[in-house]
Amino acid sequence: MSQTDSTIQALSAEVSKLRQELQLRDQLVQQLSQELFRLVKGNTNFMPQTEVSERHLSQLHELREQLQAVEQQVTFYQEQISTRDVEIYQLRQSVQELTDRSRMLEQVVQELPHIYRRKFEERMAPVREKVAMLQQENRQLQAELQSVSYRLALKTRTASHSGIDLPNFPRAASPQNNISPQNA
Repeated sequence: MSQTDSTIQALSAEVSKLRQELQLRDQLVQQLSQELFRLVKGNTNFMPQTEVSERHLSQLHELREQLQAVEQQVTFYQEQISTRDVEIYQLRQSVQELTDRSRMLEQVVQELPHIYRRKFEERMAPVREKVAMLQQENRQLQAELQSVSYRLALKTRTASHSGIDLPNFPRAASPQNNISPQNA
């Protein structure tokens, strides 16, 4: 046990030595803190001036108010942007719908002349047939009219004149009015 006792005594001596060093350090820390406190308390340049501090506080307050106003503006503009985004989306959809409708109408407009020609031809076919019939009937009626007119002329001529009608030429009384038949 003598070895254990000697180890215990050595450790005790070392612990007491460390305690003394720790006390010495505590005293030094205490002295340094007192000296530092005395230096800080006595030095007015170390502490910030109250005027500067109040001025900084007022500037800080103004900056906070400005920041709050800017945040409100940003919020307002974000709402405006989101509203406009919705409007833009709706307008784009409307433009797409109108573009599709316009294309469809353009196609219809391009087909309209063909449709109108076909419909016109369909409507004109009976009219053309009717015109052709009327023209044929007109030719027949004119041929009959000529035939009847010719026959009537022959009948009236034979009935009223039994001879040939010769023209009556006036006789010239003076020699100046004599015109030779060769010059005539």
